[in-house]
Amino acid sequence: MTREIARQARVMGRVQGVAFRVWTQAAARRQGLRGWVHNNDDGSVTTLLVGAEDAVKAMLLALRDGPGAAAVRDVLVDELEDLPDVEGFEITG
Repeated sequence: MTREIARQARVMGRVQGVAFRVWTQAAARRQGLRGWVHNNDDGSVTTLLVGAEDAVKAMLLALRDGPGAAAVRDVLVDELEDLPDVEGFEITG
């Protein structure tokens, strides 16, 4: 069985108004991940990624590119010790 991990990532740059949340949701679902994504008041996007370690790591790499219209400047990642109890992958704000 593959080890599950959880990471929270804050993506900065031109990431709002470019379908970043919809892209993240679709990409995360393709990877079989659980979690959420939302816009922040400062123009960044935060996402919670929960699932197989290789899938989470692949998604974190993908966030550095994002959808075509995005211009990602930085991705700050926090490791979560405990796995949050989430189902599905939703856009929460």
